Amino acid sequence: MTTSVLNAAPKKPSAMYMTLFMCFCIAILEGFDIQSIGVVASSVQSEFGLTKGELGWIFSAATLGMFPGAIVAGRLSDKIGRKNILIISVALFGFMSLMTAFTTDFTSLVIVRFLTGIGMGGALPLIIAMSSESVPERWSATAVSVMYAGVPFGAGITAIIAGGFTGVGEWKNIFYLGGLTPIALVPILIFLLKETYSKKQATKDDLNANTDFKFILFGEGRTATTIQIWLSFLGTLIVLYFILNWLPVLMQNNGLSMKSATNIQLAYQLGGVCGVLILGWLLSNIKLRSVVIMIYVGILIGLTALTFSKSLTALVFASGISGFFITGGQSALYALAARAYSKSMRGTGVGVAVAMGRIGSFLGPLLAGVIFSYNSSSSFVIGSSIPVILIAGVAAILLANNIAKRESTNTAALTKG
Repeated sequence: MTTSVLNAAPKKPSAMYMTLFMCFCIAILEGFDIQSIGVVASSVQSEFGLTKGELGWIFSAATLGMFPGAIVAGRLSDKIGRKNILIISVALFGFMSLMTAFTTDFTSLVIVRFLTGIGMGGALPLIIAMSSESVPERWSATAVSVMYAGVPFGAGITAIIAGGFTGVGEWKNIFYLGGLTPIALVPILIFLLKETYSKKQATKDDLNANTDFKFILFGEGRTATTIQIWLSFLGTLIVLYFILNWLPVLMQNNGLSMKSATNIQLAYQLGGVCGVLILGWLLSNIKLRSVVIMIYVGILIGLTALTFSKSLTALVFASGISGFFITGGQSALYALAARAYSKSMRGTGVGVAVAMGRIGSFLGPLLAGVIFSYNSSSSFVIGSSIPVILIAGVAAILLANNIAKRESTNTAALTKG
């Protein structure tokens, strides 16, 4: 696999920090929007007269839109550069998030949320790639994790703000804020965001690299790595969105007040911020395989605790542990995906990986809705996600082994050279 010398070269600190900060801001906005529909679900369901099944489609519409958004934006970014495609994606999800407040029925809400997802899906692989490319190779995993910490941080902001919008129709304020802020960020991105990859910046090896879609994913021995990325993304995001969207509903269904359910959700997001930062640092400092094993053992412990906890204190603690490892684990997967592909093909590789994960994030809320309609016990619903995470964990461990072997081989080759 070709390794770009650009990614190994030291970056100017000012450009590096500005890129990371801009990507972090976009991640906050993505996290805010992702969580927004979950925290207003009860209000939307009541106002629009939605069934539980229809509510599941509302949850999944945006994540379904992320599928084509991630593939198209990732592919275009490898061909014409990251910056402009990212700005277009941010503008799209900001405008469509704003339009969510003006929907009047189930159909219009699904369509607008789907279009929001296209913009969000386009932005995500690009902020992953740009964060990875803005720093020396050794710190790419940490950079991606620092950036991705913005997602749970933004989601936590949503959970806090939602507590002040409990009146009839006030749920729309969440989407006014979540839409206008990205739109306002666009001119700032135009002037301050630094490009990390374009054809003008590409090395000779990058320009001569095979850009065939099939080759990028499966050429030069990448078949096993790509499949492992897909399986780990699919399973982990099924569980992440399962919990992200349905946790407040499940807690309220068990008789907890909205305030208690919000505290549980906030603990999940705070745990996620800590997990993203700590696990991202560990990825750059200890063996990949050890970190990945730690992540999936931690997810199993968190889900088990969440399944069997009864008191509010125990639920808050279990939620925090789950957020630490589930959200932190997904951040680690993004970092691993960025390391699995060279710079000239990173947008495509990460974009397709994100798209595969979106299938999981689409299926997660729908499956939870189906399970919930047959058995309303939160313990049963949450516990049913455990087999899925076991499959994802095995794939992620194999992925970490493959990346470690490839990087060791590349290092040995460079040393001999």
